[in-house]
Amino acid sequence: MAASNASLDPLQALSAALAVPADSTEQASLLASLRDALEKQPNRIPILCTALITTISGAGDSLLKRWVLDLLHFALACSSLPLETRTQLAAQSLDVLSGLLNDPSPFTVKIVIQCFATVYPLLFRLYCTNRSLPQQWDTLSQAKTRIIELVWLNNASNGIKLSALKFTQRVIVVQTRGVSDPRLQNKADPNLALCPSDHPFISAPQLEGEGSKLLERIITLLFQSKNVDLLSAIINSWGTLAKLRPLLLPLIVSTLATWTPRQLEGFPASSVKSIEKSIRILLIHISRGPSGPQLAIPIQDALQQQATRMEQAVQDERIRREAASAEATRKRSMPSTEGEQTDSKRIKLEHTSDTSGSGTNGADALAEFLRNFDFSALPVGLVADLVIANLQMLSDTSLTSAIESFRRSQPKAHPVIASTTAVPLLSSTRALAPVIKEEPVDPLQMDMDEDDIEYEPDRLNDQFEAYNSAPGAGGDVEKDIPLKLINFKLPPPRALSETERQSTVKSAIARIRDTPQELNHPPDVLGQTAHVGLPASDMWMLLLVRMVTRAPTSDETVKEGQVKEESDLKLVKTQDDDRRRTLCNYVLEDFSSRIQLATIWMNEEWYNDRINAQQNPSWQPQYDAWLQKIVSAHQERLNAKDRTFSQFLLDLPFLPEQILALLREFCTDPERTQVGFLTLREFVTLRPPLRTPALQILLELTTHPAKAIRTPAINTVKRWVPDVQPMDGLVRTFSLRLLRRLQKRRTPDGNPGRAESPEDGMEDGQLPQEEMLQTMYLPEEVTLPADKAQVLQHVELMFALSVRVPDLLDEIFAAYGQMDVTVQEAIQELITALIRSLGPTHGKLLTLLRTFPPGAETLALRALTIFTENGRPNATLVTLVKILITERDLDARFLIPIIAEMDKADILRHLPRIVSMLNGQPDPKNLVRSVFGAIVTTPPQTFGSVTSNLPRVRQSELLTPAELMVLLHESEKEIGLSSAKEAISICFSMTDVFRSEILAVVMQQIMDEPVIPLLFMRTVIQSVQTYKSLVGFVSTTLLSRLITKKIWTNHALWQGFIHCAKAIAPASFGALLQLPKDQLRELVDKQPGLKSGLREYVIKKAGNKARVASFLEVFGEADRATPPQAMDVSPPPP
Repeated sequence: MAASNASLDPLQALSAALAVPADSTEQASLLASLRDALEKQPNRIPILCTALITTISGAGDSLLKRWVLDLLHFALACSSLPLETRTQLAAQSLDVLSGLLNDPSPFTVKIVIQCFATVYPLLFRLYCTNRSLPQQWDTLSQAKTRIIELVWLNNASNGIKLSALKFTQRVIVVQTRGVSDPRLQNKADPNLALCPSDHPFISAPQLEGEGSKLLERIITLLFQSKNVDLLSAIINSWGTLAKLRPLLLPLIVSTLATWTPRQLEGFPASSVKSIEKSIRILLIHISRGPSGPQLAIPIQDALQQQATRMEQAVQDERIRREAASAEATRKRSMPSTEGEQTDSKRIKLEHTSDTSGSGTNGADALAEFLRNFDFSALPVGLVADLVIANLQMLSDTSLTSAIESFRRSQPKAHPVIASTTAVPLLSSTRALAPVIKEEPVDPLQMDMDEDDIEYEPDRLNDQFEAYNSAPGAGGDVEKDIPLKLINFKLPPPRALSETERQSTVKSAIARIRDTPQELNHPPDVLGQTAHVGLPASDMWMLLLVRMVTRAPTSDETVKEGQVKEESDLKLVKTQDDDRRRTLCNYVLEDFSSRIQLATIWMNEEWYNDRINAQQNPSWQPQYDAWLQKIVSAHQERLNAKDRTFSQFLLDLPFLPEQILALLREFCTDPERTQVGFLTLREFVTLRPPLRTPALQILLELTTHPAKAIRTPAINTVKRWVPDVQPMDGLVRTFSLRLLRRLQKRRTPDGNPGRAESPEDGMEDGQLPQEEMLQTMYLPEEVTLPADKAQVLQHVELMFALSVRVPDLLDEIFAAYGQMDVTVQEAIQELITALIRSLGPTHGKLLTLLRTFPPGAETLALRALTIFTENGRPNATLVTLVKILITERDLDARFLIPIIAEMDKADILRHLPRIVSMLNGQPDPKNLVRSVFGAIVTTPPQTFGSVTSNLPRVRQSELLTPAELMVLLHESEKEIGLSSAKEAISICFSMTDVFRSEILAVVMQQIMDEPVIPLLFMRTVIQSVQTYKSLVGFVSTTLLSRLITKKIWTNHALWQGFIHCAKAIAPASFGALLQLPKDQLRELVDKQPGLKSGLREYVIKKAGNKARVASFLEVFGEADRATPPQAMDVSPPPP
């Protein structure tokens, strides 16, 4: 069956289930088989759920609908599926699940709420990092509000309320901040710490306030609700809250300590007892956690109060049961018929001589009835109540007599008497019962309820006092023991031989190894440990290490001050080393489980070294040597995920420099990186004496050339910024000194180089030469031209800290202007990730873009460009740049990112500055081309589309191609003739925009201007060369209008006119004949190739001989006999 399920095709199985009648037994069987197969292959579930989830929206209650929801619930909580897959599935199911909250079926609503308990943390983590899903967040928030309301809804079923309560507790966990202790942080725990402060639609303070109010409402519900199931669910859910949010532990403990079952008065005792047990278990669980020692006193007080309260409840319940049992006994003893009642009364009233006989017969009948009665048929509780009630009716004398009679009826047993002077606990009137040796019973295996325990210390004390106060009781015992302890002196211990010493050490090791588990963990009574002092195992370990570390260095028979032979000294030292070596080998055999022994040993060695060094200056320390041996031996088998090594080093009293150097090596070893960084981090956090050297190692590792080492080092130190002191100040100072290493240092004469003295050559904000930071991973000086990887070693820490402390951006921009150009270029590229993470709405960055210091223009421009690379700039950014351009004389490139978002008036005003950037280089040319594409509309036949790479909304704010070309001509002086020529050429290269009809309109508009621009004729020549269809328009209209404007009065335009006439000849001959004779003669003199063509044109076209003669006179007599020559119509040089 398992094999068939594993090979089952989900789609085929689903098709088969859908083919059979709905809600039938056969469909249920097929769906169950499919579910089994999917649980074995969970990677297929997301695809199936995605396809099915949309089909159940709006559908009625059915077997298939319940199956799909149950499968979705399983997939969302399936730990074997990747987190990304479950998050994607949650996002795809959000709308459907939100709609199903209003489903009429209570089962559907309950399972949907259970799904949301997993969906909410998943989607919260997603929306914290994805800033483009505000609608989905609104949907999730509305569903959250709807579910939380169900907890306090009176007509909701118990199942729905419990599911809603679980969801509410999950919301509280998500909407509170995680632990601040870096050792206890859980990356898989979504909480408010993941939400950035500048998130566009998630407000962390608002969510935190909502979470606090929800917790208050849950606490109020705990004190007011009379629903036992709801109360149990609240208390049981607080175990997770206490584990993930230690900061809430004082509130939880105080709440549990003040709770009383006052609102449950009248409920069954078992229900109240269940709640009390849940509270007791939770308090004991908290006491055994990391925060248990800090809360030990309030927890113990709460447990003591609860024990008193429960004991009183047990007594009240016992009294109630006794009363009920007595009432039941009384009712059973009453006659059941009227005749029996009459007989009973008659017997009681009549005093005859047969009364005793009747009583005897009744007693015998009762005994016979009890012997034959099957008591096993009665409930256990009733039997217990009857036994207790009957025992309480007996006197002490009757009970003692019954016990003695029973003992005499039993076979003789051999008593085991412990002492002849044993003091009985019972009164002297009772016989001393012999102590019978029985088989030992493990109390931990006994199943006893609290109602079965009769603990009456007051009664035992009263009996004991009564015995002591009896005449002669215990008096002989005190008289028989003579106590004369005045000036008592303990005799000296017997001297042990070396063999006996070794045997004692081995015995201690064996005892530690074989110590029973119950000695390590003594039982707790109401949360209080049963032992006094150290546990047995700790006592043996302490004894062992003191025998090893503080053993005498000579035989006990050698008196103090006696000089030993050298051989004896060597023997003693060898014996000491052997003992330590034996202990060392034992520890290394299983270091993880024997770390406590190793820690105690090293602490004793360190203390012993200090004591002996004071008494003997030539003492050879043992602590450093044996610590080095343990660390060297253990590092070969070190597991990267094992934290015992870090804990061992953390508990040492002193750490030599060699160990710190070893931890540095661990950080650079890929297999031990985690251990190294974790240990150094805990040194900085928990060991103030080691804070400075450990933090220095971590800071130096942030400059390591390898990114795999540098990144975890940066992640380690930035967790202390900006809230943890003094680490915050030290990390910031180090990052600033790193940044200043990139600044240029100048000699006294102002030239780049190394300053001759610390004070000379320093600029503002720079450090003296001797204070320049140096680490073992950085070169002595930054090499120029700068290498990007080397610059990254200097600035990556600063960039990472700037996300947490935006004020550090000021330092980056201030230092940027004092760096070499090659360093600046590297920083412009490296800062991209930082700028993108901050976003275009970051307040500090926007302020800095407006107030950046001189020299940081290129960095500010880079930030502006990053914001507009993949989208439109927002209105704030556009306004900021406009203000910058107005207030400061900035490069025109600041306008390029936002030019497309300006209105037409601003475009016309600022565009000449952008065009003036053109200098014949390809980069400015590409920038201007992109600007033209962004601000110019396309011709009418492609109306509605925009060639801009930056999408716009207001089409009317764009320039038409004709407006752009006219603007370039009218602003030629402001732009510069050279740049204007290049800009016009860019327009001609955009043939899809500047077509022939557009150019005709441009030329016509320019002709209407009172002053014709100098570049106009050049544009005309380029137009007819690009589009031959414009030759007719130029020859018939344009040239004639130019002649009427006396084009020859402007030398530059006249030269262009001559070149244009030559370029379009013979089409220009008709217009040329309109020139005055002097200008026509000048034209043919400058372009002799046009004479023959003009003469031929005049002879053919001009009918008036006088007119022909006048033109021929202009051309000259020699020309009349000259045949027409080929005309050179080559274009003029641009």
